[in-house]
Amino acid sequence: MARPRFKRILLKLSGEVLMGQGQFGIDPETVNRVAREIADVATQYEVCLVVGGGNIFRGLAAAAKGFDRTSADYMGMLATVMNALAVQNALEQIGVDTRVQSAIPMSTVCEPFIRRRAERHLEKGRIVIFAAGTGNPYFTTDSAAALRAAEMGCDALFKGTSVDGVYNADPKKDPTAIRYETVTFNRVLADDLKVMDASAVALCRDNDIPIVVFNIREQGNMARVLAGSGTATIVQN
Repeated sequence: MARPRFKRILLKLSGEVLMGQGQFGIDPETVNRVAREIADVATQYEVCLVVGGGNIFRGLAAAAKGFDRTSADYMGMLATVMNALAVQNALEQIGVDTRVQSAIPMSTVCEPFIRRRAERHLEKGRIVIFAAGTGNPYFTTDSAAALRAAEMGCDALFKGTSVDGVYNADPKKDPTAIRYETVTFNRVLADDLKVMDASAVALCRDNDIPIVVFNIREQGNMARVLAGSGTATIVQN
């Protein structure tokens, strides 16, 4: 599948990726592997990241069990800061300059989100990790990824998940599910294909930012997908 060349990309990682084979938390070996792959990609592209927090705390799930939704979402945002610091630590241990910017100010551990400062970091070859979602409850880290990709003028949003693209059904439950090579934003929304939440998909559609969905758990796959040889699905207009 021929894919366009990109200069600046945003990588959205689900928090579950950092668990490795565990059931929760952060697996250092997995974080180190992911960091090495990100570092390889960062030699050719300007890279920024958004990391979810589902491996530590998922606000929506907690709200379903009786937590106040707003409080639960803020707790989830703090989980993303923990993950961002873990990824930053792994990247800097292999010599990659990295900055964490949080939508919730916490100057002791990271920078506040300032768009122009983030752009300057990228221009200097640093990786920028955006933490704490949008800083607002009721918005997912998918929405945060789409928002930051638009703000930073990214050429594409790469979503690293546990599947190798977008299917017309859940491939883990339906063995006959068909994978799309490309699919339109409107088709994703109309068929509720669960690529990202609807607000994130709509934001990418309106700003003409393609979403590339690929399997981040497969070692080396990120570089292959960016080179155009790996398996992935492109969601575009």
